[in-house]
Amino acid sequence: MFRRIVLLTCAVLLTACQSNSINRDFDARRDFGGYRSWSWKEPAVQYQPDNDPRLKSDLTEQRLRQSIGEQLDQRGLRMAAAGARPDLKVQAWLIVENRQQTVSTNYGGGWSPWGGYGYWNGPMNTETRSVDYKVGTVQIDMFDGKDGKLVWRGSTERILNDNAGSPSERDQAMRTTVAKIMEQYPPR
Repeated sequence: MFRRIVLLTCAVLLTACQSNSINRDFDARRDFGGYRSWSWKEPAVQYQPDNDPRLKSDLTEQRLRQSIGEQLDQRGLRMAAAGARPDLKVQAWLIVENRQQTVSTNYGGGWSPWGGYGYWNGPMNTETRSVDYKVGTVQIDMFDGKDGKLVWRGSTERILNDNAGSPSERDQAMRTTVAKIMEQYPPR
């Protein structure tokens, strides 16, 4: 019974943490309406940790590049012709971190009525456990093509699970994530 309570508490906490918060920042002095073309800032996709072969994948990079390209295209930005200087240079990051959550559970004791009067039944016990989990972050950076300065950044993070799903589910998850990050581009 106690183990179920702890697992339920952990699941509720992790689900609460799973809400995707979107972080965006931009240079308010820039004229985003003037940006019409873009290209990749190489390396187009950076990984952290960069030596983890489970994270660094040509398939993941392809999904991320395609999703970003689609979102930029929907916003009227076109891929710059080969050799032409783009208005924006785009780079993405895929970051996976280990995190830990401390969970405390109280159990035991209780209030019991007896003959119209109540009494405290037994001691209250507290058990504290640490829950380890992984958090994935997708970050998209846009740099001015002329001066190379960062002009826009968007990111989101979510708790990762062991079941990554089918390739089509991974494609859809990447498209959805990138769309949420770029929802408010260009900034108003």
